[in-house]
Amino acid sequence: MHARSVRGHRSRDVEVSRYCLDTSAYIQFLRGDADAVDAIDSAAWIGFPTIALGELYTGFSLVSRHERDAARLRDFLAHPVVETIPVDDEVAHEYGQLVAGLRRIGKPLPANDIWIAACAARTSSVVLTCDTHFARIDRVGCVVLRQDD
Repeated sequence: MHARSVRGHRSRDVEVSRYCLDTSAYIQFLRGDADAVDAIDSAAWIGFPTIALGELYTGFSLVSRHERDAARLRDFLAHPVVETIPVDDEVAHEYGQLVAGLRRIGKPLPANDIWIAACAARTSSVVLTCDTHFARIDRVGCVVLRQDD
């Protein structure tokens, strides 16, 4: 599958089959966004960081349709190509390296997004997201979906 990869001000076509899902991409998928659905449906492997799961469960707890949203997530996680990515020692090491690198260049990111990027680095996958700030991380590839306005 071809998707748009954003890195700084450049964009280019890339072939992608392994995604590390950011919360924003999963939400776009649920909304039926064609680019998100195409990327996820054609992926050979999808990693779902436990950090993103925590963000989703927080959101679910704040809305009345909590059970429905949680059931949809459980169904998604049960798909054979989807694997939960836990935070382990290797992910923590990647996180430390990413934080240090971003601090050195003066480009901090939200902590949860750095954890998600660390999961991508650990699993040799590309972050699928709607957030362009992932492009600041040189060691991790990203595919940025357009977000609905």
